[in-house]
Amino acid sequence: MFLDCRVARAGDGTTTFVALWEYEVKPGCEECFQSAYGPHGDWVRLFQRDPHYRETRLFQALSRARFYFTLDYWDSESAFDQFKSANQAAYAAIDHATEHLTISERRLPTFNLENL
Repeated sequence: MFLDCRVARAGDGTTTFVALWEYEVKPGCEECFQSAYGPHGDWVRLFQRDPHYRETRLFQALSRARFYFTLDYWDSESAFDQFKSANQAAYAAIDHATEHLTISERRLPTFNLENL
């Protein structure tokens, strides 16, 4: 799968910040993981509290079935950082509640998508 930058643009000459995460999901936990991290899951419901959050996309690796990636789209990196600071307890609670689903979790380099 690939990221279509034409869809991800902010649309007004600004950039869109993307936080990218990689997860290795424990065998048998794939369905619960997809539910928690997917477009209607706990993380999205938390992020939707903030007007600077845009969307989350969940991808499963084709060659490694238990590996997933999330792309969290925000207006800016500072908006994402401010959200995390303002929602530390709720963020930590969901993180703790879902940690049993994964073998590993890794934040990958973040990037901005520019409206070219």
